[in-house]
Amino acid sequence: MTANSELVAIVDYGMGNLRSVYQAVAAAARALPTQTPVQVQVTQDPQIVLQAARVVLPGQGAMPDCMAQLQATGMRAAVLQAAKSKPLFGVCVGMQMLLERSEEGPAEGLGLIAGEVKKFQLDGQLQADGSRYKVPQMGWNRVFRSTAHEQHPLWQGIDDGAWFYFVHSYQAQVWDAADCAGETDYGGRFASAVARGNLFAAQFHPEKSQEQGLQLYRNFLTWQP
Repeated sequence: MTANSELVAIVDYGMGNLRSVYQAVAAAARALPTQTPVQVQVTQDPQIVLQAARVVLPGQGAMPDCMAQLQATGMRAAVLQAAKSKPLFGVCVGMQMLLERSEEGPAEGLGLIAGEVKKFQLDGQLQADGSRYKVPQMGWNRVFRSTAHEQHPLWQGIDDGAWFYFVHSYQAQVWDAADCAGETDYGGRFASAVARGNLFAAQFHPEKSQEQGLQLYRNFLTWQP
């Protein structure tokens, strides 16, 4: 493959929903109107991450465990280096890891986005239909574009207020509104997508979100930040 210009690396550090993410990104790649094929590779090799043109950082489980595994596998340094210049997409806990820290553990994040991750505090609160909020939030919810990133290339072809699939007990709170790309309401508004420079990340699971999720991945694969 020429200079790895078409390589998309999905970071395997033992804590991600790798099969589903791989299948969705590969499907998005096959649908691209391009003469140059995109190779999608799940990798445990930090050098592959450094050579790739784009990087996807999945995450599943507890953030302290994810951060520990990222360090133990040697991927932390590679991800930080890649984040300096390559388009990088964080998914679920992969988004939370981009922030400064999390209440869960507590744990220190990668510090690429200013903010922190907090547990939902919804005891006693009722939804519009009278039912209690459940934690984790598990199911479909709407994502509304932020004013700062209303025209972000990754939202192209996706309706404002589109439905995406969530599974999480912790929410991101960004300290700079300019880093919030999308918001969702679950007992209060929280950042369900973040963006800064060449970084984009989603709390929801694009790979479980049908056509709008695939469109998000297609947009990522052609994004030129």
